[in-house]
Amino acid sequence: MDYKEQVEEVLSTAKFGDLIEFSYPIGYSHWGVYDEDGFVIHFAVAEEGKLMNKVRTSLQSWFPVCGDLLLGGTKIRRMPLGEVTVPEGAHVFIANNGHAFRATAPEDMRKRRDALIDKELGYKLTSLNCEHFATFIRYGKAVCNQIPAKSKNVECEEATTTFQEIVDSKESGENADSKTAPGIVNSKKSQGIVNSEEKEEVPHYP
Repeated sequence: MDYKEQVEEVLSTAKFGDLIEFSYPIGYSHWGVYDEDGFVIHFAVAEEGKLMNKVRTSLQSWFPVCGDLLLGGTKIRRMPLGEVTVPEGAHVFIANNGHAFRATAPEDMRKRRDALIDKELGYKLTSLNCEHFATFIRYGKAVCNQIPAKSKNVECEEATTTFQEIVDSKESGENADSKTAPGIVNSKKSQGIVNSEEKEEVPHYP
């Protein structure tokens, strides 16, 4: 089965929140999370000019792993599964059974996704990588099982904390916004500023 056929097979069965593994010939994998409608969210290249793009392309031709691992910067992107750049000989499949954790509720996954999408982060091979991101979205805990000499299925607290702080910050901002609107209305009322519909009817005597 060629790579295009593998993509089509994944798209025919994948559900929101499924872990997508891009297995590379050198023995390492890139990870993402399925986001419905044929899209995946994952660590991808950050914004770049033509020169940087050429540098990344050259590096990836020499070392077929995540280009951001080599240059230290990444951006969480949502893109069509078939457009994720992989080296020749890579395989893609759904991989929900590689970690000893239970998937969280879809609404919790969506909250993490919404907070982290389009964020730019540094890439750290052992403490902030693509597998840490994907597992955090699905499980709420960042885990990476492909780091040599590291124990499997152990949460990377540093990565979890980095991601969770962004999620919490977004949630705090939304809560603050929701509290502001009523305050504005109350302030207007305290100053006697009300809409015409809100004015009390004053009885008129002949």
